[in-house]
Amino acid sequence: MKITTKEHNELMVLSLRGELTLDEVDQFRKAVVDRLHDKARDFVLDLSQVQFIDSLGLESLVWLQDQCLERLGQIRLAGCSDNIKTILRITRLDDRFEVHEHADDAIRSLQA
Repeated sequence: MKITTKEHNELMVLSLRGELTLDEVDQFRKAVVDRLHDKARDFVLDLSQVQFIDSLGLESLVWLQDQCLERLGQIRLAGCSDNIKTILRITRLDDRFEVHEHADDAIRSLQA
């Protein structure tokens, strides 16, 4: 998995490429923890280049949301493929996460 980051004050945009599965969860969490130490509070995850998320990947999204809530922050998902949207719906996590078509829309929703 490749992770790129862009900072917008206390808002961090993580663009993921590949799959968010057992093999990549540690890398994802390390990237998040590094950003949390840099005082990031809100996160936008651009998932437009993610093909698949397994149960541990979903658990990591919930973990990130919990980390944000502890800091009075929020998380937004952006660019989810139909496959990812289906996974979120089947696991009933679609009600837990705010999903946007594009990362820019998600960023604006947090800056409003």
